[in-house]
Amino acid sequence: MTMKNQLIFTLLMGAMTFGICSCDNDEFLDVTHYALLDEAAMFSKDENAIKGLTGCYDLMHRRGSYNDDPYKYWIFNGTHPTMDSQASGWDKDFMTQNWTADNTELLHFWQQSYACASRCNDFLAGLEKAQGVTEQAKRYLKGEATALRGFQFFALANTFGRVPLLLTGENFNNTPTKAKASSYEEMWDFVIADFKEAAELLDWKPFDGQSFNDNPKRTQGTPQYGRCTKGMALTFLGDAYMWKAYTCPDKAKECYQLAYETFDKVIKSGEYELSPSFSTLYDAAEAWPKEAIWQVVLNSGDKWSTWVDNDNAGARGWTGFYFGPTSNGAWGTYQMSWELYDSFENYLDGDYEGSFDKRRDASMVTATVPAELRKDHPTWVQRVKPTAAWLKANAQYCRGYKKVNDTAFVFDQSEYDNYKMEPEGGNGIYDPKSPIGYNPFNQEFVGWCGFHWASGDPAPTVWSSKHWRNGRGTDWSTGCLWLPDHIYFKRYANVILDQAECAFRLGKTSEGWDYIDMIRERAFGNLEIGKDFSKFVEHHQKVADFFGDSDGKGDAVDLDGYPFPFNTESVKVPSAEEYYTQVKNEMGYKSDVWLVALGQERRKEFSAEPYLRSDLHKSGFLEDHVNTVYPKNTLPTSGPEVITQWKTARNFDFKMEKMFMPIPEDEILKNPACEQNEGY
Repeated sequence: MTMKNQLIFTLLMGAMTFGICSCDNDEFLDVTHYALLDEAAMFSKDENAIKGLTGCYDLMHRRGSYNDDPYKYWIFNGTHPTMDSQASGWDKDFMTQNWTADNTELLHFWQQSYACASRCNDFLAGLEKAQGVTEQAKRYLKGEATALRGFQFFALANTFGRVPLLLTGENFNNTPTKAKASSYEEMWDFVIADFKEAAELLDWKPFDGQSFNDNPKRTQGTPQYGRCTKGMALTFLGDAYMWKAYTCPDKAKECYQLAYETFDKVIKSGEYELSPSFSTLYDAAEAWPKEAIWQVVLNSGDKWSTWVDNDNAGARGWTGFYFGPTSNGAWGTYQMSWELYDSFENYLDGDYEGSFDKRRDASMVTATVPAELRKDHPTWVQRVKPTAAWLKANAQYCRGYKKVNDTAFVFDQSEYDNYKMEPEGGNGIYDPKSPIGYNPFNQEFVGWCGFHWASGDPAPTVWSSKHWRNGRGTDWSTGCLWLPDHIYFKRYANVILDQAECAFRLGKTSEGWDYIDMIRERAFGNLEIGKDFSKFVEHHQKVADFFGDSDGKGDAVDLDGYPFPFNTESVKVPSAEEYYTQVKNEMGYKSDVWLVALGQERRKEFSAEPYLRSDLHKSGFLEDHVNTVYPKNTLPTSGPEVITQWKTARNFDFKMEKMFMPIPEDEILKNPACEQNEGY
């Protein structure tokens, strides 16, 4: 078992998992490759101790084969149980509650988390007795190691519920057997204590890499983004208080108050702000924006043509294959539901004419779906029309446009009417009457109607573009631009919506609605007005040039500007209370309107991110969400009939008791003091 192996502090080379990014920004964790250090040498001086801490961060990185990494589990468990993201094959188990104690992803996640926590424990124990490390260095290094350990147990707790707690100096080498925390209160108090202490020890800016001896006054140099900070510790601390409130109802009011006070510190710090455009959050032109509180940026480096398990190329393979559309050779195992796709607001007339939620097109793409295939779908509405300039530049891609000469195209109704959708693709045509299916990053045309077939399972032809949007992630033969993947463990939007929930639960109703409306103003593009987005436009043009048809390297759409036009004038946005009162009545939710609003906004904001399931779970909204949006039905789970429904087949009873995953079977066998969770 990985976590029971002898732990040695290894040091990463070059750029580590956290903060790997070019992005015209050198403010990232960058360390040199060193030989292994024994404990005496590691704690002989500040410089070596700083290097030793890097060995703790090392275990945030993937360890072996492409399946043996934490990111797949975080992202799959982050959304699949909500049914908003869907897959085929064995990955589908995460959306149908068919996971079992021998699930490979569960085991790898467990092993990886405990290996990192154990290494932090060894480091903290050595730091306590270190004679050659200054007190200033001890304070900061202890803060980072404690926060990192807290993060691992936070992830374990919201996944498995109660787990064995390893204290400073303990690992599965010297403590091979240990029982689970006796109660949820003990479990969450342990996590809370770590983040609380870390927040007191750390600064808002990440460590700058300078020696404490060389810089005794700790004047801030270049921060190494990716390291734990006060903001990271406070954000997870507030989240931990909310989880304790959920699992310990008798402590709920006290915990929500503590969470509210904690998030208030983050909000008032001035360190973070919402990115003005939701669309740019996942672009390669920027990493660690002001919205990022804690983020992983995976990089393909210059290894695009190989897939070496322990190489950074694994990051590229991971994003390309798990998230890439199948027409690009990817597995397409991260598709989004049509129910989520259809949930975004778009107003064609009335008081809010022209207003629409831009998060849909900024976070997911579809196969080409002609309008007539969905015209009777009750939630379908005409989507945003392309600009005249776009059509002029790209008419050759569009259904119904007739070529006049090499530069001129005109729309011809008969050409439009005569165009036939090929059942298995073969065309990448944009339908000007139905922008459903328009993929601004590549011309995507997979699937039969609304579903793609793989391993006998139908999955929606809707792919998340959050982790795949900077080129063809699986183009082995022709090369690849730098292809990062942004994994936001926490961003400022998480804090805003968590604070909204705390406000509602504490009776601060008006404040709660204000926080939700703040997120919606950004979603509809009103924060974009007057901002400079030139670096994003320039980077996208590089992608389009590299993957365009002209050089034969791909099929990206060549755009003069950014795929999603930025707002130049403000639009009217319905208040969350107004809109979600209507949604609650129409859909029949059992929850309070504010909880419906909060849950829906989290779905739209955090799809394909690590903590959507966690947020819906701890708020008590998850069961209502699944039963309302994805009711149990008799739709076939395979066969061509399912594609005519444009909705998800569900043939299982949703059980909240299964939402804490089973302890891995391997751990039960090797640690007899650890009992299996109920229901397994």
